[in-house]
Amino acid sequence: MAAIIKSQNTELTQRVIDEIKTCFDPEIPVDVWELGLIYEVELNEANELKLVMTLTSPNCPAAETLPAEVENKCKLLPGITSVELKLTFEPTWEKEMMSEVAQLELGFM
Repeated sequence: MAAIIKSQNTELTQRVIDEIKTCFDPEIPVDVWELGLIYEVELNEANELKLVMTLTSPNCPAAETLPAEVENKCKLLPGITSVELKLTFEPTWEKEMMSEVAQLELGFM
């Protein structure tokens, strides 16, 4: 499942995605974007960013730190005026949501 992207500013959106790719689940050597943990990226005309993300499980040890890391890194991007991150577990994350890059990295392909 690829993330839903809603934005008119493709350059800034790409910088957001690139920044998200610097955030890694501490137990898995793959970034949260390639893991498929980001469900939605929405950037409006005022450059207010809304993200919807999940974790590999509700009991994920990184539940306290990983969403905050994603949110804080995005807040520091030049041009972003605000960041709202919503954590969801609907739909439940499954390994099939990972990109081919992540599946290859983790030996699932």
